[in-house]
Amino acid sequence: MAADGGSSALQLPCVFSPKSRQYLALCAQDGRLRVWNTDSKTLHQEYVPSAHLSATCVCIAWGPCRTVKEGPQRKKRKSEAVQVEEKADLLAMGTAAGTVLIYSTAKGALHCTLDGGHSAGVNCVQWHPEDSLLYSGSDDTNIVEWDLQTGKTRSKWKADRASVTSLCVSPDGKLLLSAGQIIKMWDLETKEVYRKFTGHSTAVTTLCFATTRPPDSNGLYFLSGAAHDRLLSVWQVREDRKDKNSVVSFTLTDEPQHVDLVTSNSKEEAVRLAVVCKDGQLHLFEHFLNGPCKKPMSPSCTVQMSDTKDSPVPIPLLAAALRADTRTVQLAYGNHLQPVMEKVEINTAERHVCLTRDVQTSLSLSIETAVSKVKTPIVNAKSKVLVPGLPGHQAPIKGISQGSEKRKKDTDTKEVSIAERLGEIDLSSVSTEKGAPKGTASLQTDNFAVLLVQGLESRDANILNKVFQTRKDMVIKKTVARLPLPAVLPLVQELTNRLQGHPFTAVLMVRWLKAVLMHHTSYLASLPDLVTQLGVLYHMIESRVKIFHKLTKLHGKLYLLMTQVATNDSTNTVTDVDHTAKLVYEEESSDEDEASGDEGLPDNDSDNWEEEAMEDDKEEQADEEDDDPDSRTDSKANGEEDMEHGNESEEE
Repeated sequence: MAADGGSSALQLPCVFSPKSRQYLALCAQDGRLRVWNTDSKTLHQEYVPSAHLSATCVCIAWGPCRTVKEGPQRKKRKSEAVQVEEKADLLAMGTAAGTVLIYSTAKGALHCTLDGGHSAGVNCVQWHPEDSLLYSGSDDTNIVEWDLQTGKTRSKWKADRASVTSLCVSPDGKLLLSAGQIIKMWDLETKEVYRKFTGHSTAVTTLCFATTRPPDSNGLYFLSGAAHDRLLSVWQVREDRKDKNSVVSFTLTDEPQHVDLVTSNSKEEAVRLAVVCKDGQLHLFEHFLNGPCKKPMSPSCTVQMSDTKDSPVPIPLLAAALRADTRTVQLAYGNHLQPVMEKVEINTAERHVCLTRDVQTSLSLSIETAVSKVKTPIVNAKSKVLVPGLPGHQAPIKGISQGSEKRKKDTDTKEVSIAERLGEIDLSSVSTEKGAPKGTASLQTDNFAVLLVQGLESRDANILNKVFQTRKDMVIKKTVARLPLPAVLPLVQELTNRLQGHPFTAVLMVRWLKAVLMHHTSYLASLPDLVTQLGVLYHMIESRVKIFHKLTKLHGKLYLLMTQVATNDSTNTVTDVDHTAKLVYEEESSDEDEASGDEGLPDNDSDNWEEEAMEDDKEEQADEEDDDPDSRTDSKANGEEDMEHGNESEEE
C-alpha cells in the first residue's frame, strides 16, 4: 500500500492517484486543476474553480478508490460484472478562502463544496481510508471532520496554538496525526490527544505513517518533514511514552516537496521511500524500522534529470511514485502547466543516477514561425523618440534616423553599437551645460544608470570610462541608487579591477565603491559568498594602507621639526623689533618727564629728581590710557608751553 504525504502550502500541489497511479492531479500557477493520464500521457480533465484567482487551491488529496457507476456501462453490466474494479474518483481541494472543493473525475465536474467549517485558509486535507469522511486543517488552528454524505461538519476541535499545516490518517483509520510545529496524535473516536511529539522548529509540511502495525506493540512508526528543513524525521509510538524524540532521520539536499512510501507490514519488511526535494532531485531510501538509529541515513540512490543540450540544464522533478516492482518509479517532471510523465527503471545499486531527456520534443510545443519573426516598426520623421528617464525629454531624431538609414543601406554591417548610441544621446553636452534646467540632473543620472548596466553587461571599456569619469558625488549616489540589484556585484568586481591600476583612477573608484557599499549594504550582507567576493578588495586595500602607519609617523616627526624651526625664526624677529621700539620709546618719555615735572610742581625746590620722574611717568601713562584724541593734542600743546616757561626760568 502506498501513501502520499501531506501537501505544503508553500509548493504547488501535485499528487498521484492511489494504487494504480493512473492519474496525476496538480494545480498550476493559474489556479486550474488538471488531471493527467499517466498511461496515455495526455490531459484527462481540466477544471476551473469559480474563484480560482481569489481562492487558490492550496492542497490536493485523492480519496480512497471506489467502484464508480458510469452511465454508458449500465447497459453492459451483466457482461462486465466480473471486470468491475475500484478506481480513484474523488479529489479534495483545500482553498485559501477556507472552503474544501470535492471534484469527481467520473463526472468530470464538481461533486460538492464543503463550506462554513473554517474561518481561514485550508492548509491540508486527508481522507479516512474506509468511511466517507474527510479531515481538514486550517490557519484558524482548528481541525474539521466532514461527512461527505451530508456535506456538513461532523465535528470540529482546536488542534494547536498555531496553524495546522499537515494531517495524516493511520492505515486502520483509528488515529490522526496533526502538526503545526508540535506533532500531535489524536484518537479519532474520542477526539483526544493520544501522544505528543516535539516536532520541528518550522512548520511541518509532510506527515506519513510508515508502518501498519498497532501502536501497542511499539511497532507504529511515522515520518515528518518541515519547511526549510533538510531532514525527514522518523518517530516511534512506544508504550512507555518515551517517544518525544525522533528515532531515525533521513538526510536530503533540500526541504521535502513530495513524499511517497510503501509501508512496512512486519519487522522483516523494509520501508521504501521516494522523496522529491524542492531543488528538483529525487532521493530513494530503503530502511528496516527496528528502533533508534543514531546516524542520519543517506539515500541509497539519488536521481537527477537534465536536458540534452551541450551545456545541460537540470530539469526539476515534480513528483515520484513507487510501483510494485522495486526498480520501477513513476516520475513527473518539467513544468506544472504541462508535465512529462514516465515510468523509469532505476538501477538502485548506483548512488547517483542522471537521466537525460529532451523536454522540448516530449512536450511537442509548436510555435508558429510567423509569430516568432521580429518586425521592426516604421519610424516617421514626425515621431518622437524618448530618452530613458524623465517623460517628455526626447532624443535628437536626426542622429537616430541617420543610423537607421545606414542600417537599411548596409545590410551586411553590424547593428549600431552602444558607443554610437552613447554619442547620439550625448551625455557630455548635458553635463557640461551650466544653465541647464532642473530636470537634466535626474535625466543624466537615469542615463548613467542605464549606461552603467549596459557597460557592465557588454564589458565595454569606453562606456565604463565615460560613466566613471564623473566627479560629482550627487551623480554617483543617484546612479548607484538606481542600479538594479543583479548589477551590484559586477560593479564591485569592475571597481576592484580598476582599483588595482593607477592611483589617479583609484581616487575616482573609491568614491564609487563608497557609494555602493553604503547604499547596497543590506543586499551585499545577504550574499552567502560575500567573503570570497570582497576578499580581493579587502587584501588590496590592506596592502596599500600598510605603509600608511609609517608615513603618518614620519609626517608627525617632520611636522614637529618644521614647527620648531618656524618658532625659532619668529622669536628672533620679534625680539629685534621690540628692542628698537623700546629704545625709541624711552627717548620720547625722558623729554616729556622733564616738562611734566616742571608743570606739575612749579614751586618745588627739592633736589630729589628721581622721585619726581617716577611720579611723572605714572601721570603720563594715565594720559595715554585716555581714548580722547583731542585731550592728547591739548596735553602736547601744554607741554610745549611748559617747556618754554621752563627754559625761561633756567635762563633767569
